[in-house]
Amino acid sequence: MMKMLPFFQSPFGIRSGSEGCIDANRPFENTSPSVAEQVPACPEPSADDIWSRDQEKMRERPEAACRASRASSITSNESCISAGDSPEKGNKGIKGMLKSAFKIVKKTKPPSVKQVMDLLGEQKLCDAIQHLFALEKSLSSKSEEGLNTSQKDIESVYEVLKHKVFSTLKDSVLLAKTNPDLLQQAVEALKEQEKEDQNYLSENPPDQNLQFRPRKWKELWMATVKESVEARMKDTSRTPRTENLSAVGQNLLHMGKTMKEDLTVVAKYINKLYPPEFNVFSIYAELYHNYFASQAKKNAESQLEDKDIYLLLSWVHNFYPKDMRKDHALAMELDKVKLGSLLPSSLSKELENKYLDSEEVSVKNSLSRCLDKEIQIWKEDKEPEKLNGHFQSELLGIFVIQSIYSSQKRAEDISKAVGEELSRRLLKELPAFLRSYRDAFEDFKEKSKKHRYYKPILIANINNCWNFRDYTEKYVAEKDDSKADILSTLTDIENSGFDVLLQQLFAQLKPMYKKFTENKWDSSSEIMNEIIKTTSKHISDLQTLKDPFYHAIIEKIHARLVKEYIVRLLKRKVSLKTPAQQQTLAQHISKNAADLEVFCTSNGSQATWLNSALPKLAEIIRLQDLGAIKIEVATLATTYPDIRKRHLEAFLHIKANLSRSELKSILGYLADSTASTQPRAPLFSNINVS
Repeated sequence: MMKMLPFFQSPFGIRSGSEGCIDANRPFENTSPSVAEQVPACPEPSADDIWSRDQEKMRERPEAACRASRASSITSNESCISAGDSPEKGNKGIKGMLKSAFKIVKKTKPPSVKQVMDLLGEQKLCDAIQHLFALEKSLSSKSEEGLNTSQKDIESVYEVLKHKVFSTLKDSVLLAKTNPDLLQQAVEALKEQEKEDQNYLSENPPDQNLQFRPRKWKELWMATVKESVEARMKDTSRTPRTENLSAVGQNLLHMGKTMKEDLTVVAKYINKLYPPEFNVFSIYAELYHNYFASQAKKNAESQLEDKDIYLLLSWVHNFYPKDMRKDHALAMELDKVKLGSLLPSSLSKELENKYLDSEEVSVKNSLSRCLDKEIQIWKEDKEPEKLNGHFQSELLGIFVIQSIYSSQKRAEDISKAVGEELSRRLLKELPAFLRSYRDAFEDFKEKSKKHRYYKPILIANINNCWNFRDYTEKYVAEKDDSKADILSTLTDIENSGFDVLLQQLFAQLKPMYKKFTENKWDSSSEIMNEIIKTTSKHISDLQTLKDPFYHAIIEKIHARLVKEYIVRLLKRKVSLKTPAQQQTLAQHISKNAADLEVFCTSNGSQATWLNSALPKLAEIIRLQDLGAIKIEVATLATTYPDIRKRHLEAFLHIKANLSRSELKSILGYLADSTASTQPRAPLFSNINVS
């Protein structure tokens, strides 16, 4: 009889410690007082009343009802013990308590298999599992219902319950929003089963475990979650097909989208249904991550196409670690888990090198094809297109830079390190391409002089240099050796084009300048007007150059006009003995210099450094005082430090009234005052003196 006492204390055989579904069921703690003294008396309800009350509460609110119905059932039965155990004659002490409890057991009928199945049919999973617990106890106690129920019957019902619980838990992500009450029922059933296992293990030695207990539903739950995760990650049909995306790319998109959306549901809805010790979010996150990582590794080790290598690297470095955290609630949970990268670092590095090698070759081939296409366009009998009034080739000027820039940006989108490495590689390709471009340009320049649109094509190619120059100035670091190489090659192309464009003009100007010395500067104004008129005609054809190149070529013209004038002054063709003659020549030079400055400035020349050369020479001719001449010579040498003694000696031939000692003194002064500073641009150094 004493061995049956625990069962009598709990008429349905439900163990203590099952808070959540049961909180009123406790064993007797003190055997001295009577049961009536411990629990207030109340009318004894029938079993049908108890089940009806439970089911009505469940319909009102599943979670609360689950707890309330079970609590009310137990409380009622305990109350019934106290009511049935009112002091009777002859029932005292332990013997009286046992007799009273035995009467209650007879009065309180355990649930039947049919009742449990009915509850399962109504999806009342939490009530069903509590009644199954009671059936298990009735079987071990050999009660009337236990005698009518076999372990096989109980296990059959357990299988139905288990199927319903775990099929519900498998669809947790879907049910969390569509049927949260059903999901909560399943979670409560899982929690109660786990508690029952723990209670059983605490009361029975491990070597006495029964075949059916512990049932280890938590382990089954983890396996179910894994199965659910893998099924959802494999089911690509749930993600709409994206056009132009490969099978690998579509699968990566599906897994990333599924993982992010599902973990958001877990973080916001599912996590709070479980107690902390289940580590629900951590388990879900690790399972999603492990599956995604295994598929990423499998892809990385296969023969991927270039575009798929890029996509996989984008997921590894960018989308996966960053986009997953755009939802604040999800980001907070992910930060606790520390999932790591989709790929091992060694495999990721190997994949990066494959991408970099492929991208480098791709850009190189693209630039080569572009240059070939450009050369074919030059051969066509067609004038280059104009953009904003400037000739240019959009194919070369825009496509090449865009190919390099877009390739760099795409690499940077993977990671900063990958972007920097590709930039370093492509910066070596750009100088090589530009050298090929320069060679092709030189070949056209020499072999196609009779081309109908020869000059417009030259201008278009000069204009193309601006795109490369602008890109280099903005995006290539000063310390990079490639920068100087690129800019030097561009300067070669530009100057080569300028030389051809100015060749005809300079050839026409040469005989005009000779007239100055031939006429000893008589009619110098008319000669200068002729020079300006001829130059103006050529300048009008140069306005299809882009502004930076137009200003550069005007500066070249300006420098050439000043230089040719100085050349005539150094020809030793004129020698004037009197101050009056020198005064007249100085006035002609000053007038010509002023006309030249106005013309060049009005046409866009920014070479103001040239404007003082002729006026200073004119002033030296005008001055007669030796000291004043020396001062003016010193000023000239400071402004134009490339002037040498041979230049000054040839120029002073005009002042025939200087003695040999005075000439020597002036030349000596120039030698003393000339600094070794290089001029900002050459003027006198380009003039040969015979």
